[in-house]
Formats: sequence, structure tokens, C-alpha cells
Amino acid sequence: MEILQGRVHRFGDDIDTDLIIAARYLNTSEPTELAKHCMEDADPDFVKRVKPGDFIVAGKNFGCGSSREHAPIAIKAAGVSCVIAKSFARIFYRNAFNMGLLILECPDADAIADGAELVVDADNGVIKDKASEKTYRVTPIPSFMQELLKSGGLMTHIKKRIAQGMC
Repeated sequence: MEILQGRVHRFGDDIDTDLIIAARYLNTSEPTELAKHCMEDADPDFVKRVKPGDFIVAGKNFGCGSSREHAPIAIKAAGVSCVIAKSFARIFYRNAFNMGLLILECPDADAIADGAELVVDADNGVIKDKASEKTYRVTPIPSFMQELLKSGGLMTHIKKRIAQGMC
């Protein structure tokens, strides 16, 4: 994976999928439409401030609540390159990889400030705050999940394998 750089948009603990993308927008799975409402109920100005490559950083249990692929789709389509959290709800964790959204578990995520400029090296499991030069370690991503990310998500991964005669 490449080295990522962007600005932090900070959220707290227990950010559920309804805060990521509210149920009232689930009548579509069109990424550009979902992106317009990403994090709307947690921060109404999020989509106005987020820039391509930025990061969402949160506390524990990010993505709890309903199982919906719409949540990682909305985040990815909004331009967020990676979600960094202390921990993720299990179903969101899997949905994120299935949709090709990079997520990283960082035990020290609470120490990363809103607005911080980060450099993320997912391959080596390191996050660096550009201003303070403080570094944070992340939980390694299993190799199969890395393959999903490199392919752009589960469905793209399967289509590539079929095209290569591997399925």
C-alpha cells in the first residue's frame, strides 16, 4: 500500500452506522449520493471540511450498530483514505475491507488530535503526526485483508480471481 497523508477529523467512542450514514439515506447505494451525507448526524459540516486523503480518527467501537455496507461506502466516497480507531465493531471491520476501505486499529488513537496532519504507512504499521513527530503503532492487517484492499474490495477481488482462472 502507498504512504497516505491527510488531516484528522476526530470523533469519539461508539460511532454507530446511523451516525456514519443515517437510515433515511439507505434508499440508494450510489457512492456519490451517500458521500453527500457521510457523518451528517455526528457532524453536519463534515462533508464541507473533508478533503480527499483525509482521515477519520475515533475512539473505541467505531461502526457499531446496524450492519450496512453503506457506511464504509459513504466514508470512502467522501474521500477519506483511512479510518483509524481504538477498535471497530466486528461487522463494520469486515464490511470496510469488503468495500475496500482501509481501517487501522491503533491503541493510542485517543492521543491523535483533531486537525493533526498525519502520515500513515499501513504496510509498516506506523502513523506519524507531522507536527509533533510522535509515532503510533497500529495492529497489523491480515494478509488476506490486504489483498482485498489492493483489489478495491471483495467483489473486485473475486472478479479478478475469476478472470485469472483462479476460481
